Amino acid sequence: MSSVWSTLLEQARGWSLWEIVAVVLAVAYLLLAIRQNIWCWLCAGLSTAIYVYLFVDARLYMESALNVFYFAMAVYGWYAWRYGSGDGAELPVTVWPLKVHAIAVAMIIAVAGLNGYLLASYTDAEFPYLDSLTTWAAIWATFLIARKVLENWAYLLVIDIVSIGIYWVRGLELTALLFVLYVIMIPFGFLSWRRSMRLARA
Repeated sequence: MSSVWSTLLEQARGWSLWEIVAVVLAVAYLLLAIRQNIWCWLCAGLSTAIYVYLFVDARLYMESALNVFYFAMAVYGWYAWRYGSGDGAELPVTVWPLKVHAIAVAMIIAVAGLNGYLLASYTDAEFPYLDSLTTWAAIWATFLIARKVLENWAYLLVIDIVSIGIYWVRGLELTALLFVLYVIMIPFGFLSWRRSMRLARA
């Protein structure tokens, strides 16, 4: 454990201001999302715009493309949370059938396999298959967040655990630590959203 901290302290001098800003905004996004505060989408939009550049620089092309999508989803998420219920009320937390998730996971694996093969064959991408898998899974998870589907937290837990290793190896140590923090925060998000759903149904 001491070696991890010494590595962080040694490499902290190399952390860019932009990565620090992106991480702070990303933390604010998740904290606000846990509380179902619509301003989470503003933090998400700003953070993802910065990460588009950071991931291109790290040669994680699918992660960069994912953040372009995240930016669009930040706009959609704000709209859905404000107007998505259709009756002017706040969009409620819901649960989707297991069959929907089974189909989604199968499609994610299939698309990620093809995407990973193309990246491995035609680019200098790092971790092409893992990068593709976390990217496509995150696309689905982000859509679930925008629709306030409770199961998004389960997807995020798996995605974030895998992402920690990818980012650390590629020299994005601060971002790796961000995802460690995400993993710690995810159970609180799940419990908060589940409580909200139960109160709405009571």
